[in-house]
Amino acid sequence: MTVRVLIADDQQLIRAGFRMILATEPDIEVVGEAATGAEAVALTRELRPDVVLMDIRMPDLDGIEATRRILARDGATNTSVLILTTFDLDEYVYDALRAGASGFLLKDVPAHQLAAGIRTVGDGDALLAPSITRRLIEEFAVSRTPIGPAPGLDELTPRELEVFRLLATGKTNREIATELIIGETTVKTHVTRILMKLGMRDRVQAVVLAYETGLVTPSHRTEK
Repeated sequence: MTVRVLIADDQQLIRAGFRMILATEPDIEVVGEAATGAEAVALTRELRPDVVLMDIRMPDLDGIEATRRILARDGATNTSVLILTTFDLDEYVYDALRAGASGFLLKDVPAHQLAAGIRTVGDGDALLAPSITRRLIEEFAVSRTPIGPAPGLDELTPRELEVFRLLATGKTNREIATELIIGETTVKTHVTRILMKLGMRDRVQAVVLAYETGLVTPSHRTEK
């Protein structure tokens, strides 16, 4: 299956570079380019790409608001947004993740990692690199006032709550399965139900929510 990609960046050379890299991937097709956030929103609605590579800082409409508009269509869109940034610890990236982006990549990422990240997000999963994404979320989420219990949180079963806490610390399904002594398929089922009950698109949004509600603390200790 081919992953259809829209590249949104205000620098033409960067768009051309990404296009050249992705042209060598037989299962990835670049269907369009956008130089502004407004263009990214308009072209996403017209071309319906699977993944938008979205730069944070763009003229007329930044990548955060563009991401919010692309994804805020009452769940009708199948497009995922992958944020491009120069810095791994960037508050703008955190805000983009809160807006629904499925992960982020540094602009100097090796070619094979760029392609792998696009495939991951295009497959409907989140690009959640625990060593970076969790650190980013901790850096900014915990500096803000907790938002209190989120809708749907009280609907989670005790086991789902356990899985949610472990997921929020960046553990993979396999690691969660090992820690709870359950099957990996069971973990996947729990994660699917957790996201459905919380109204989340993917694991990244779930991690953001866990820190913002105080369910998980920056010291990685879960509350009793």
